[in-house]
Amino acid sequence: MTLKKHHFFGIIKSPQLTNQNTKGADFMINQMNQNENTQNKFSYTIKELKIGKLLRQSNITKNCGVPAFEVFQFLLLLVFQGKNLFRFLNSKHKDQAVSKNTYYRFLNETSYNWKKFLSLLAAKVTTAFDRLTRPERVKAFVLDDSVIKRNRSKKVELLARVYDHVEHKFQKGFTLLTLGWTDGYSFIPVGFNMLSSAKKQNRYQEVSEDIDHRTNGYKARKESMLAKTEAAVLLIKNALDEGMHADYVLMDTWFTTEPMIRKILELGLDVIGMVKQLKQRYYFNGRLYTLPELQKFVNYNGASNIFGSLHVTTKNGIPVKIVFVRNRNKKSECLYLLSTNTMLSDSEIVRIYGNRWSIECFFKASKSFMKLGTEFQCRSYNAMVSHTTIVFTRYILLEWIRRNQNDERSYGELFYMFCDDIQDMDLTTALQSLMALFVNIAKSFSAKITEMIKNQVNNWMASQAGFIQAMFGDLCWES
Repeated sequence: MTLKKHHFFGIIKSPQLTNQNTKGADFMINQMNQNENTQNKFSYTIKELKIGKLLRQSNITKNCGVPAFEVFQFLLLLVFQGKNLFRFLNSKHKDQAVSKNTYYRFLNETSYNWKKFLSLLAAKVTTAFDRLTRPERVKAFVLDDSVIKRNRSKKVELLARVYDHVEHKFQKGFTLLTLGWTDGYSFIPVGFNMLSSAKKQNRYQEVSEDIDHRTNGYKARKESMLAKTEAAVLLIKNALDEGMHADYVLMDTWFTTEPMIRKILELGLDVIGMVKQLKQRYYFNGRLYTLPELQKFVNYNGASNIFGSLHVTTKNGIPVKIVFVRNRNKKSECLYLLSTNTMLSDSEIVRIYGNRWSIECFFKASKSFMKLGTEFQCRSYNAMVSHTTIVFTRYILLEWIRRNQNDERSYGELFYMFCDDIQDMDLTTALQSLMALFVNIAKSFSAKITEMIKNQVNNWMASQAGFIQAMFGDLCWES
């Protein structure tokens, strides 16, 4: 798509916006551009990261009709309108978009490689952030999952019965397994797998029979039926293959198992994860002990929330360091942090593991602000993958803007700032158009009456705040 400079970088002051020949994403960006607060950040970021080129490299292109980049950009910016696709297409701006079928065909296309697109984008962003931080600063992959509920659905492709660890019950939907990258300041989602269930008896629907087995869409469907640990290792491997760098993999209790730890070590990464108190045993001084039994060997002086640590070995011979930490929510209990890097200090292990919280913030922001799992209620598995990629891209763009502007605001504040800018611009445009209409009508009267109206308006404007004066400052009264 050819983007003219004045569309993106100029502040449009003319009230005659109805004469603009803009479509879809251009219209949204134009709205944002007219408010000085946005400073064209989205348009600049999209160009800076070369989103169009990344789409082409991922086979996200169209041979005819509306270019894929235009459709993608429209869907990317749609959330900042405060409307879903249905409401936008039925609003006063419907003439600024193409048909509904165009967007849904785009979301359902099986040949597009969304996994590759997200990996390329994440690799570009993390590499840039790497250059902004000290070499000795710790970088880590963060692994976690979240349930995407579809409890009212019946015919959604690969819909499954999945366990929700937050609500401690089974739900109808999908497990969104996500891998992120963090340097302690920024969090970037680098890959995901919309998991169904590896067990056929837990799946309500199977893969559609119409899917070409040679397509990227079919490959994604096959990966959705992998076991969670197997899918997690594949995400880490793909991130490393794309050139992303990390020192550790941070995990919660579900993933911190000996087989998982061994697989990650084989990929050349260390593990820091929380360990659940189960029946597992560790070798210490030649004998096997449970975690509570090991805690008795720690000498605690009562001056810190870190009780201490021990160097132990797993049953299959992996040397690890276990740090015993006080549970803030229940001070009588102890939490257990495991690190395969035994040279780290206790406080450093706790500090690095604290970066895992960034993925929880990511899930919260994505679901609350960017409509993860709720914006489109499609039956196609492809549509869910493509929409999730679009949501992750929104988050990456906001993080890129925040990082480059050194903005301390939260993602929610940034999100609402852009939404408010767009909504304010709708009101501004309406007022400018109304004033322009008033001026045109006033010119049709006699010169004496027109001059009187002009003086009255000028006196009124002189009494108003500066932003109102700027809003109507370009009005032309000459006959």
